[in-house]
Amino acid sequence: MKKLSCLIVDDEPIARSILETYIERLPEIALIKSCRNANEAYEALYEHVVDLIFLDIKMPVITGIEFFRSLPNPPLVIFTTAYSSYAVEGFELNSVDYLMKPITFERFNQAVRRAQERLVSHQPELDPPPYIFLRQDTRLLKVNFDEISYVQAERDFCSVYLCNGKRLLAGMHLKILEERLPAKRFMRVHRSYIINLDKITSIKGNVIEFGTTEVPIGNSYRELVFKVLRLS
Repeated sequence: MKKLSCLIVDDEPIARSILETYIERLPEIALIKSCRNANEAYEALYEHVVDLIFLDIKMPVITGIEFFRSLPNPPLVIFTTAYSSYAVEGFELNSVDYLMKPITFERFNQAVRRAQERLVSHQPELDPPPYIFLRQDTRLLKVNFDEISYVQAERDFCSVYLCNGKRLLAGMHLKILEERLPAKRFMRVHRSYIINLDKITSIKGNVIEFGTTEVPIGNSYRELVFKVLRLS
């Protein structure tokens, strides 16, 4: 069976130390790096290919869930946390397991076995369709992802701006539309904006430019945006 390569991402030194000790006890898993925060994890993933991340959820600046959502091709993930309230969101991200702190070795070992089974049984999935249907009055309009420049939240709907200058209305909240757009190509950069990363023409300060159109980068999104775009 393939030896699993893994990362630990946790801001608590004691939590990292416990996981490091557990990993040393299992010959079928190898620790690539133990990271204190999402920034260190981004750097590690840029330099190494890993199979599995042991990821704390409640971390300062960038949470574990925000970090995992930002990865274009995420590895398997086992969430580690002291808070049960994140369990539903964790499993919605197709996590292998959800370990509650303090983590026992028996529970850790069980999660690693699940990761191995997931890796062995994983079959290539069909690529999702490169388009979305948006309701326009009485019909559903097919819109290719490549046609979308950015999306702006309105009150109870969204404005979808196309590369040809047209504006379409989507009768759903921004968060719902965000879930239907591929994370590899689209990113939330402001509480009111989602952008198509492929359509960026330039960045000036806290503003992303699409030709002559400008979209602001929210203060709470800036660090994550710059990390994903490899600007910091």
